[in-house]
Amino acid sequence: MSEAEEEPVMVTDQVNAAEGLNVEPMARWIEGLGIGVEPPLGFRRVGLGQSNLTYLVTDEGGGRWVLRRPPLGHLLASAHDVAREHRILSALQGTGVPVPTVHGLCEDPAVTDVPVMLMSFVEGAVLDARADAVRLDVGVRRALGPAVVGALAEIHAVDLEKTGLVDLASHKPYADRQLRRWSGQWEQSRTRDLPELDRLTARLRERSPDPAEIVLVHGDCHLRNVIFDPADASIQAVLDWELSTLGDPLADLGTLLAYWPQAGDPPTLRFDASEVSGFVSREELVQAYASATGRDVSAVPFWHALGVWKVAIIMEGVRRRQLDEPRNVSASGHFPAEAVDGIVAYAHAVLDGTL
Repeated sequence: MSEAEEEPVMVTDQVNAAEGLNVEPMARWIEGLGIGVEPPLGFRRVGLGQSNLTYLVTDEGGGRWVLRRPPLGHLLASAHDVAREHRILSALQGTGVPVPTVHGLCEDPAVTDVPVMLMSFVEGAVLDARADAVRLDVGVRRALGPAVVGALAEIHAVDLEKTGLVDLASHKPYADRQLRRWSGQWEQSRTRDLPELDRLTARLRERSPDPAEIVLVHGDCHLRNVIFDPADASIQAVLDWELSTLGDPLADLGTLLAYWPQAGDPPTLRFDASEVSGFVSREELVQAYASATGRDVSAVPFWHALGVWKVAIIMEGVRRRQLDEPRNVSASGHFPAEAVDGIVAYAHAVLDGTL
């Protein structure tokens, strides 16, 4: 190590703001990437993410970057895989899919106890609260849903061979894989017995559609996971690729619908920005996807219900991590058990065709 490398790195930091990061070694690693950092660096956790944690990195010259790391505390096997997310984002550079620029992945135990990824800071708007949606122009609200659908169409058109992602995951029937994987996640993360979720799982298994084409699937695409231009709703970046895999493209559409409540829905504590006047309906999202891709969308109700089922399991996992490690509680606070129950009931209604 050179004398220059041994000199202390200046870091500005609020103790809680950067919890989960070893800031001085991390700052030294970032400086060594050759991306024009001007120390001292500041680190601050941002966003309402309940899964992988996100931090804003700033420097003396006004530069901004974004760090991602897994949640604090015990993690389920294969969950929150930042190294895998790094592989996917790196493969998508230059494909036309809107993603941040990837600057590096750190797995050095002298710097971090978990993999940490550094990305570019993408300018634009993010909907973190209903109030953010209210402030948007009505025309932007109406355009945003179809813009997200357009981003999904780009993701589903990625050439798996050219990007080196053809071996990212199994090519076996995707619905069966999802039901098996997420049932396992439920067993490992649940905080109590929930017979209605067990009944929902059985109903989904009975209605599993025939296998379709295999494409890159984002796995978690919804309003909170995109950065958009508030002037015209164009998507600047799709974020949070930790659940990305290979599978049925309609699964992504189902996930988008699962996170898209509309007027008349029962309350479930889901993010409700899409209920603000001006946002398109779920049916319009489905029509937009069919128009953009030419795909048959007749199996969408199954994928919509599956998406809601996964939301329930994810939220139960959030509850488990919050109970096990209070530092994982985000700005939105603890997620109550009753909210998970409401999401399960909502999924049953989707399968019943009453929504």
